[in-house]
Amino acid sequence: MVRAAPKEIRLPIAVVIVCLSVGLFASVLLVVGMARLLLHERSDLAYHSARGNNDEIYLLDFNRGLERNLTRNAAWDAAPARSPDGSHVAFASLRDGNQEIYVLNVADGQVQRLTTNDQRDTNPAWSPDGRQIAFASDRTGNWDIYVMDANGSNVRQLTDDPSNDDEPAWSPDGSKLAFVSYRYRNWAVYLMNPDGSDVQIISDWRVRNLEPAWSPDGTSLIVTSDPYTKNFELYSINLTDDNQTRLTSNSTWDAGAIWVDDRHIIFHSTRDDNVNPELYMMDANGEHVRRLTFNNARDSDPS
Repeated sequence: MVRAAPKEIRLPIAVVIVCLSVGLFASVLLVVGMARLLLHERSDLAYHSARGNNDEIYLLDFNRGLERNLTRNAAWDAAPARSPDGSHVAFASLRDGNQEIYVLNVADGQVQRLTTNDQRDTNPAWSPDGRQIAFASDRTGNWDIYVMDANGSNVRQLTDDPSNDDEPAWSPDGSKLAFVSYRYRNWAVYLMNPDGSDVQIISDWRVRNLEPAWSPDGTSLIVTSDPYTKNFELYSINLTDDNQTRLTSNSTWDAGAIWVDDRHIIFHSTRDDNVNPELYMMDANGEHVRRLTFNNARDSDPS
């Protein structure tokens, strides 16, 4: 049986243009996606959660909404700090009976203890090159800032003040460390060199300012602050003129912010029920807030 030749199909020129445009757009999206993968654009973070009535460290892929429990220990694990390349997470733990700093290999889950002393160590922070970890410790009777090599060796004390110093954060170029101190009977943000020299206050000491987080370009810091409102909100401190810009405005508290790229900030907040903190993402100017975690336990301290 001889089949008739198919009729010629002629599409309107507008349809052809639309099809070509859609194909081009899809190709662009594919190229952009591949470029992001090649450039290792960040899509995950470590955070602390109290779900299951146990404080653990979790990993969240915030683009796909996938979560993974990194630490599986009956003891308290908290204060996570993701390494610059994302391969390790430093954290504080009571798993050996005293609050010490540990590091976990994300790929295989292996945990290594970094500090060993009779007092408490907490709030680790990786240097941008991944070679050092700053942390806070009360090993001399009050809280000061220390730094050690990433394997736990070569510990050096950076601050030595009668008031408490805590929450170190490295600048993106590694030239400065931000930290908080109670030196004027209130928590304020300070800067110093990585060797502990040239300490300078950069926030209003009359207002509580906590949890400094550097912008990717190193020109500003996001802080958790409550300027006379008794409600924590997120503010940005411009390091050129020390001016603060309010980023969030909510009847409940917002805190613990980090930058995940030069356009987005992730933080924890109790804004949905005024009780249980969850993780949220917003644009760098405070707009377009969206919720990332959904459970009945505390999710906080993104890194």
